[in-house]
Amino acid sequence: MKIKIEDFFKPIHVKDNFSKDDYEIVNAFINFARSLSRLTYQSIYLIDYSKKSFLFVSDNPIFLCGSSPKEVMKEGYRHYVSNVPENDLHLLKKINDVGFDFYDKLAAEERLKYSISYDFHLKQPGSKPLLVNHKLKPLLLDNNANPWIALCLVSISSHPNAGNIRFKSDEDGRQFEYDLGKDIWVETPRVKLKPREKDILIFSAQGLTMDQIADRLYVSIDTVKFHKKQIFSKLKVKSITEATALAIELSLF
Repeated sequence: MKIKIEDFFKPIHVKDNFSKDDYEIVNAFINFARSLSRLTYQSIYLIDYSKKSFLFVSDNPIFLCGSSPKEVMKEGYRHYVSNVPENDLHLLKKINDVGFDFYDKLAAEERLKYSISYDFHLKQPGSKPLLVNHKLKPLLLDNNANPWIALCLVSISSHPNAGNIRFKSDEDGRQFEYDLGKDIWVETPRVKLKPREKDILIFSAQGLTMDQIADRLYVSIDTVKFHKKQIFSKLKVKSITEATALAIELSLF
């Protein structure tokens, strides 16, 4: 079945009945997103679920697929239909449906606490599709606690495959992962890194070698290797680059 733009908005119940004063608040979020985009390598955009459009798109290239921010703003959700491979487009539709279903089951006071994260491919001009990660969080709700304005951060994925659908609340410390095979949400324990493991990840991210890390921490190379092995086991990764990216994604630092 061919995916259409309207399919992404079927689960959304927010109504377009906002006043000019309401959008004065939104302007503050647009200015915030514009400032934030100058401080990060990630692509940033704001979604208006009432108008079914983007309010802001940064000029970081990860999300643009060769287009300009102005062109992506004009395309809106057609940008996905045009630039996501067919299999991943159906995956995005599934994530959209199960994500809003999860959200609807949250108490109204919990809805601004949670963010959703997931991976999918975006086509790149003259190159293979790039696996990216979306982190999406509502910023404003309507009077019925439906998501109205949401912030999305786009970065290169730390995983080898698309999917990896996760809802989490840093405030409550709860995390849920979606099992595509069983078609259910499963609450999972949050990964916890020990202080020494965090130190090793931070030093690795700074480009230090294992010898240099051992010197900084006043430990042996074997101790550094042991802690790296523990990190890889906890995060289920195979390299320090993957471990660092995933630790940032999961807010483990």
